[in-house]
Amino acid sequence: MSRIGKKSVTVPEGVNVTISETKVEVKGPRGVLDLKIPRGISVSLEDGKLITRPLEETHDTKKLWGTVRSLLANMVEGVTQGFEKKLVIEGVGYRASVSGKNLELSLGFSHPVKVEAPEGVEFKVEKNTILVSGFSKEKIGRVAAEIRALKKPEPYKGKGIHYFGEIIRRKAGKKATSSG
Repeated sequence: MSRIGKKSVTVPEGVNVTISETKVEVKGPRGVLDLKIPRGISVSLEDGKLITRPLEETHDTKKLWGTVRSLLANMVEGVTQGFEKKLVIEGVGYRASVSGKNLELSLGFSHPVKVEAPEGVEFKVEKNTILVSGFSKEKIGRVAAEIRALKKPEPYKGKGIHYFGEIIRRKAGKKATSSG
């Protein structure tokens, strides 16, 4: 039995949930998200709560039960409050700016790197911090990971792009040896 799958997801006011046999659609003030329901899992709306149940007790449905419930909870939270990820840029000459909806990064390459914002994702830049926000947790995480992958933090000086609060393991550099 899935501990997470047993919990219901409360649907707040202003959020509309449409359930068909293979799909759940969640509409809210920030946008619309949909999820394809895997075979073996049923989703129902009872008394303003989304409830997930396995149709049969197989190994696959046990794995998917809690996952579907978590995805539904993220969808409801996303269309009401939204999500955000913070990235920090460290290094001399490394900069970020927003031009229109897109992000322009200066990362020590011979050219500026442009990152286009997918639909539902927006960028904000304050000093050396990039804020990626939107209503789809999956898109926010993917875009933030793509930005981080452009210049990963290096272990000697810590230069590069990393998540806010991420701890970068530092290595000791070469030690000067005295001859004589």
